[in-house]
Amino acid sequence: MTAIRALLVLAGLAVGVYGALLVFDHSTQDVIRIVAWAMIGVLLHDAVFAPVCVALGFAGRRILPHKWWTPVLVAGLLTVILVLLAIPVYSKPGLHLDNLTVLDRNYQAGFWAAVAVVWGAALLYLVGDRLLPVGQNQVVQQQGPDHVDGQPPSVGAGGQQGAGSGEPDGER
Repeated sequence: MTAIRALLVLAGLAVGVYGALLVFDHSTQDVIRIVAWAMIGVLLHDAVFAPVCVALGFAGRRILPHKWWTPVLVAGLLTVILVLLAIPVYSKPGLHLDNLTVLDRNYQAGFWAAVAVVWGAALLYLVGDRLLPVGQNQVVQQQGPDHVDGQPPSVGAGGQQGAGSGEPDGER
């Protein structure tokens, strides 16, 4: 296992060095722009996106029923990914009347259709989960500490309950 980890670390370092060499082949101005965009992305994530996700997570746990957490989380994550994928085409960069290319498509309708499919799948999961019979895990999760029954009495070698004497068992 250690050899595989070492190979993965070496492969990762090699890819990182190769990427750095590719970046430094560009002009200084391009390198500054790449570094600026990378820093802006990290700052946006740490200052905006992560706190919003934490706040939505806390609010969702308090507002939504327990069974809804997983499908809403997955659908929300997929919606965020769809939004990030849609950002470059919403402004239609490079669209000119003399160069229509593929930017003449209706990306807004496609985006909303994809979001509807994602949330529809989450709804189908909830409906299917509700219609399926109750499993053992759900029965256990619905019980509290008061639902625990006591241990049955032990049976001795002669078939009688307990150790046979009036004294409590010393092993307990």
